[in-house]
Amino acid sequence: MANWLCTREQVKNAGKIRGASYDAQIDRIIDAVAKRIERHTRRYFVPRTETRLYRWPRLKPGGLSYVLRLDQDLLSLTTFQTKAQDASPTTIASTDYFLEPVNQTPYDRVEIDLSSTAAFESGATPQRSISLLGSWGYSNATKTGGTVSSGLASDAAAVSMVCSDASLIGVGLTLLIQSEQIFVSERTFAALASILVDDAGITADMADVTITVDTGHGIVKGEVIRLDSEEMLVEGTSATTLTVQRAYNGTVLATHANDTAVHINRTLTIVRGVNGTTAAVHANATAISIYDLPADIVNLAVAESLSIFHQEGSGWGRSVGMGEGAVELNQRQLAQLWKEITGSYQRFLMEAV
Repeated sequence: MANWLCTREQVKNAGKIRGASYDAQIDRIIDAVAKRIERHTRRYFVPRTETRLYRWPRLKPGGLSYVLRLDQDLLSLTTFQTKAQDASPTTIASTDYFLEPVNQTPYDRVEIDLSSTAAFESGATPQRSISLLGSWGYSNATKTGGTVSSGLASDAAAVSMVCSDASLIGVGLTLLIQSEQIFVSERTFAALASILVDDAGITADMADVTITVDTGHGIVKGEVIRLDSEEMLVEGTSATTLTVQRAYNGTVLATHANDTAVHINRTLTIVRGVNGTTAAVHANATAISIYDLPADIVNLAVAESLSIFHQEGSGWGRSVGMGEGAVELNQRQLAQLWKEITGSYQRFLMEAV
């Protein structure tokens, strides 16, 4: 599973794709597109913790070798060892090396501090003689994702959790909770505590968009609720009322009686401890962070995913639909997006030996 660069919801909303029948196809496409963008740019846009091995650097003129050029973006370095394949590797202290370039991340090289006594050592062989354990990626910037409501407080192996604000989280996001990264693979509806409809009756009318519910509902703008089998997008809230978009996500407009339970899509199916992190227990109300990916990378992921989705629907032809309803597939703008991403993000190949 790749670190997705956009969510299922972003692709469906951009393409006006409704219902769940295409979800598996869209998920497969998003996953493949993320891998393609990472290969093309030679970067990780969601950071991962891993150990990378390098050959002892070639000697510089004068017989001194002190620079190790990296084949991936480095955000932070935890452990730096030489003679990594030997039984007793040498650990180089953080005071004896520099991460470069100075004053900015990501780093592209490690340099031994020439005022120290540290040095690269090849051990029995120069092959794989240098080991770097750290956080690798283009950026580790995050934004708020609400808090943990339940599911993680007692079980480090739990594969389901409830979040506090589903408007912030979509399928395909990588979350950071304390030091653990968690991948969101699905989300479902569950009854919201004891919150019920407090309304004489909701009609099957698209214009009936104001719903009265119990006070203290805690629902926020942008979340999706479900009454019976009808989903609704919340477009505004007050203490006891919700303004909604009816029959959302391809569901069927219906009437709903007083005291109907309000369900909300805050229950997440998750993959624990991804990208080299360790699954752990997280108390309720622990903050959730979401990796804040570059907007143009997200735009490309959405556009490319939609392009492939429509191409598959057309049998990889030049148009979607039939007869007078056929729409020509125009790839020029998408090609321009790829060109811009290449110019802005493609990492130069560097000699790493």
